[in-house]
Amino acid sequence: MIYLDANATEPLRPEARDAALATMETGGNPSSVHQAGRAARKILEAARERVADLTHARPADVVFCAGATEANALAIHALGAGRSVLIGATEHDAIRAAAPHALPLPVHPNGQVDLVALQAHLTAHPGALVCLMAANNETGVLHDIESAAKLCAEAGALLHVDAVQAVGRCNQDWLALGAASFALSGHKFGGPPGAGALVTRPYLEIKALIRGGGQELGRRGGTPALPAIAGLAAALGKPYFAGQIAAWRDEIEAFCVTQGAVSVGAGAPRLPNTLCLALPGVRADIQLITLDMAGICVSSGSACSSGKVTASHVLLAMGLGDLAGQAIRVSLPWNAEAAMVLKFKAAYEAMARRALRSAPQSA
Repeated sequence: MIYLDANATEPLRPEARDAALATMETGGNPSSVHQAGRAARKILEAARERVADLTHARPADVVFCAGATEANALAIHALGAGRSVLIGATEHDAIRAAAPHALPLPVHPNGQVDLVALQAHLTAHPGALVCLMAANNETGVLHDIESAAKLCAEAGALLHVDAVQAVGRCNQDWLALGAASFALSGHKFGGPPGAGALVTRPYLEIKALIRGGGQELGRRGGTPALPAIAGLAAALGKPYFAGQIAAWRDEIEAFCVTQGAVSVGAGAPRLPNTLCLALPGVRADIQLITLDMAGICVSSGSACSSGKVTASHVLLAMGLGDLAGQAIRVSLPWNAEAAMVLKFKAAYEAMARRALRSAPQSA
């Protein structure tokens, strides 16, 4: 099996596995005052300090959650109260679901947010909460967070960044760029699933979305998933060979274009590991099945259910029309190897040739 679906979840890093297992063996509840509880609290606070150090934040401004879906919802709940909420048209469903009445911000055909439109919306809605993802999960396209943050600051608005796909792959300091907060998820950079965090700028008040026993300084109730948090902290900051991975991504891209594919977002800055390929006339689910039968694990730019293909809202917002239902996502993992690239190219070539043979021929 060749795993090229890192944007869905990265393979578990050995350091994260070891940290999670050691924490399970330690046991204890961080809220307990006895010896076992104090040992668990030490692990929790060490993880918080590591996340804070690597994201250039204060430990007091790191709120551990069950994942980025919760972290994004917490940010919108806490920071969006009494404000208009503006979100990019290509945002993840975690943001869209948490802000169902938000005003959408258009994107350019390359997938980047339209900053002129953002400025106009901020003029009409001063003091708004703006939600933009650092990197799109389907295309890998990077928004210009620095420019967006400047516009927000000028309008007295707050900027929340969904940094899920970018953390561990991009060396960006979102707080220094002007974000009020950002969300991350451990399993997206090689930690175990079940832990994420909302990181905020200093002294930003965060009112709990999930109430409980006052954990996380009253900002998130519930006993923390300590093994997953320890694994998250262990995985964060580990070496990521972006240059080599980007070279392999570019190799795949160049080859697939020669086979008739359209590379989505190719003209914009992108994550080093991500490639969105549309094969005209071939439904995304058919491509997924074909590649899966060849031992290749990739994802689709579309949501498929009950045999029905629904075009990706991301690709529709970019103006791709029918191609929005004919795209797959290739996302190389941290442990990618050259052999993976060769096998994918061979499988894609065979798939594209079959599609060409089965296409209607003109008279």
